[in-house]
Amino acid sequence: MNGIQGLTTMVLTADDVAEAADWYADYLGIEPYFRQPAEGPAAYVEFRIGPDEDELGIMDRAYAPAGTAPGSSSVTYWYVDDVESAAADLVDRGATVHMPVTPRGPEFVTASVVDPFGNVLGLMYSPHWKGAH
Repeated sequence: MNGIQGLTTMVLTADDVAEAADWYADYLGIEPYFRQPAEGPAAYVEFRIGPDEDELGIMDRAYAPAGTAPGSSSVTYWYVDDVESAAADLVDRGATVHMPVTPRGPEFVTASVVDPFGNVLGLMYSPHWKGAH
């Protein structure tokens, strides 16, 4: 079957992967399950999040395709139960508002923040996602 089937891995970039991994580990309340290389400075880490174990990777910005500016990737929206609360928590942890909390129609709400490493992180309440889980 062709076309997008679902989220596999969303990759963010950071100049300091260890610092970004610590920040996300603190926010998510979990440690990365994968780290490459296993010893020495990390070039890539990956977390598994939520009941579907969606993958959030953090890659050393040095490996990003040429011409990629920090935060220039498309926005991936992650499901949250309360967008306003989740966005406020991220801002309290050092993120900045990218797009404020915005109602998008019957029951859909989005917001996005820029993490301390220049990546846009989207947040969404979606009754479709909640209903499927």
